[in-house]
Amino acid sequence: MIQIISFLGFTALVAIIAYVATRSTDETSSDGYFLGGRSLTAVVIAGSLLLTNLSTEQIVGLNGQAYGEGILVMTWETLAAVAIVITALFLLPRYLKGGITTVPQFLEKRYDAQTKRITSLLFLAGYVIIFLPIVLYSGALAINGMFGIPALLGIPKETALWITVWGIGIVGSIYAIFGGLKAVAVSDLINA
Repeated sequence: MIQIISFLGFTALVAIIAYVATRSTDETSSDGYFLGGRSLTAVVIAGSLLLTNLSTEQIVGLNGQAYGEGILVMTWETLAAVAIVITALFLLPRYLKGGITTVPQFLEKRYDAQTKRITSLLFLAGYVIIFLPIVLYSGALAINGMFGIPALLGIPKETALWITVWGIGIVGSIYAIFGGLKAVAVSDLINA
């Protein structure tokens, strides 16, 4: 029980710190909401990139695969670090100079609006159909394993898994929707 109280307390503390850090950001504009008012520091961006790259499917999935098949699967993380550095040094300055904030926006500028729409649709479909279910499932597995949710609530494992998946999804959605990018980035930095 102390584990759950500690977890909920730390989660509440992160939410309070993120709220305090973001309350001065004008989130009524798209610049304020999607870009954090362009006020994110290098440390916040680095912490957010680190934690975004190490989500639950990476921690649970890659560790399990490394245990079963060997450390070779960790090449993914090594190459991801190289890709992040190359992006930061070569691509990001060009994006910022052109006032570009997203890959679809770059494709629209380079090609046309239809290319942007198709790319946006593919990105969204990929996230909703492939990435998000894996992250929610692996996060629910981790939380159920750490806190013994089925035994604590006296429910079957599958039911506990569904409750946890929905709980993570709803809380995460509320947090991202109402907090914007800056709240997510600040909380990522704290959790990193």
